[in-house]
Amino acid sequence: MLQESFTGTLAPLAQADEGMVVWWATSVEVTSALARRVWAGGITGAEEQQARLILRALSDNWLEMRPTERLRGLAERLLSAHRLRAGDALQLAAALRWAESLPHGELFVSLDLGLRRAATREGFQVLPETGMLESP
Repeated sequence: MLQESFTGTLAPLAQADEGMVVWWATSVEVTSALARRVWAGGITGAEEQQARLILRALSDNWLEMRPTERLRGLAERLLSAHRLRAGDALQLAAALRWAESLPHGELFVSLDLGLRRAATREGFQVLPETGMLESP
């Protein structure tokens, strides 16, 4: 959408992903990040609108994990097991729900170190690899 320091690392992962699975609130999180960039003067309103169009196109092709009672309970368990924020626990719970609680070998993409650590402990293969996290 926008060029960031990790765009070169993450773009190939997104392009290679034939079945992106996301948490129900992903589009809200991205829209929030875009709005913050506009308010901070980092992007123009036109750039924000272009990014929203790209987001809409991406969302047409991803599988969205919706909130359920089971997912909420799983997120609550994750909060007890890992040092996560609520939103991160919900995201990881959605991934675990999608993987039917058998994440071994499934890919999980995140730049957040705490979320990466928890996903690894839960059994996901976390990308990008640690060496790729060095900022260019």
